[in-house]
Amino acid sequence: MEDKLHKYYRDSTQNHSLTKPSTTHPNPNPRKNFPISQNPNTTMQLSRLFVSDTCFLYPPPIRCSSSPALPAFFSVKNRRRRRRRRSFCSVSNPDTLIAGGDAVVSGGGGGSGEKHEEDLKSWMHKHGLPPCKVVLKDKPCPNDCHKPIHYVAASQDLQVGDVAFSVPNSLVVTLERVLGNETVAELLTTNKLSELACLALYLMYEKKQGKKSFWYPYIRELDRQRGRGQLSVESPLLWSESELDYLSGSPIKDEVIQREEAIRKEYNELDTVWFMAGSLFQQYPYDIPTEAFSFEIFKQAFAAIQSCVVHLQKVSLARRFALVPLGPPLLSYQSNCKAMLTAVDGAVELAVDRPYKAGDPIVVWCGPQPNSKLLINYGFVDENNANDRLIVEAALNTEDPQYQDKRMVAQRNGKLSVQAFQVYVGREREAVLNMLRYMRLGYVSDPSEMQSVISSQGPVCPVSPCMERAVLDQLADYFKTRLAGYPTTLAEDESMLTDGNLNPKKRVATQYVRLEKKILHVCLQATTDFINQLPDHSVSPCPAPYAPLLK
Repeated sequence: MEDKLHKYYRDSTQNHSLTKPSTTHPNPNPRKNFPISQNPNTTMQLSRLFVSDTCFLYPPPIRCSSSPALPAFFSVKNRRRRRRRRSFCSVSNPDTLIAGGDAVVSGGGGGSGEKHEEDLKSWMHKHGLPPCKVVLKDKPCPNDCHKPIHYVAASQDLQVGDVAFSVPNSLVVTLERVLGNETVAELLTTNKLSELACLALYLMYEKKQGKKSFWYPYIRELDRQRGRGQLSVESPLLWSESELDYLSGSPIKDEVIQREEAIRKEYNELDTVWFMAGSLFQQYPYDIPTEAFSFEIFKQAFAAIQSCVVHLQKVSLARRFALVPLGPPLLSYQSNCKAMLTAVDGAVELAVDRPYKAGDPIVVWCGPQPNSKLLINYGFVDENNANDRLIVEAALNTEDPQYQDKRMVAQRNGKLSVQAFQVYVGREREAVLNMLRYMRLGYVSDPSEMQSVISSQGPVCPVSPCMERAVLDQLADYFKTRLAGYPTTLAEDESMLTDGNLNPKKRVATQYVRLEKKILHVCLQATTDFINQLPDHSVSPCPAPYAPLLK
């Protein structure tokens, strides 16, 4: 295997020129390579990181711990080579992160004391963070054995428009910085790989370097957070099968499974990033990603990056997704907040949108995301989320002899043959009305009536009393069926949430399905109201051999 790897490396380097170390910043010890940016007087260029080949041929010895290491969220596998053969083991030595970012036991010789690690904010000040108006505080995790999560709080009273902090670009991780070339970054992210996958791969490699990595304090903070959102819960991507059952009856369960499959596809493409990106190829010439990291490790890293990535506006494609220390997950998301992390000249800053007292947690806007996205991406739901919604999919019946005519009429009125209706919280009645207009078209069966619809200039369908009753009955049955698909009722969810000892994951899952059920109940009530408004309740529903399909 090693001979093949050397041949692969030798053949590959014909198309990849390795950047030589700067003559103005010589590194006297090739086995301890640090980013040039560790010199506080030098501008950091992650895309110019240099590591000598000897670092990989003769690494320092790694001692396997006799006792199992504590589970680290953002964990990686470390390796050693002996006699040109590779082996993988879980390690716990002075040069690696342990216990998900816990204190690091001071160097060899069997020392028993603990070495104090500088916190994230102190490290940032040391490397260019200007004075700011925030502090890091602890938030205990109820019913959780993990360490408390950190959050950003105001260090003094703040007024609307005050800049809470301004993180210099030298402390912000973007694809442009990671991959070293904006063209390569854009190529990768517009083809098969997402920005999140590239950023996750980079930080996994950085974590393998342990304390030698420039980003060690930031990675340690991500380990401490363990991808937990503000409700101390990880993304459902990291839940067990039994924990995913808390979401039974909800479409989000299938969304989680589909997202995991998409992450696996990206994992299978990681070697492409390693080969095409000169900076990664140069720094880790022997660490083929899919051999260095298992899928489970990559999924953990992906979820961690997903929980803290920031989408910057008005920047190049290679800089739009950024990891900003002091940003999420240390900042809490709130749907009614308008404050956003913003790219300014040479920095990313946060100007607050409301007054704060000293000690108050700082919140930012998470964008117009429904609770399904908040749960999958960040591990929490927002009870007051005005952007919360669920989807009802309606489709014209393809077996209908008049399918093509109906499809043309639907497109003329801005609808598709398979139409997803967004049902927003607070606007359920409006959504039901939109569905009724679409479904009436599907119920037209007489060819002459269809020709009348085609010749009309608007969304006009002839509506008979029996057709209207049939359409409303189908909608009402659909909402009842969806509600019956949950293992618990809305009342049972309300009762369950009063339990102060409820498992955190079950609590957030129950909160989520409860909000879904509330929307469905309002939709059912609106449909029932329309049925009660029909002038003649003795009319039977019309037969509908080609009724639209709902799911």
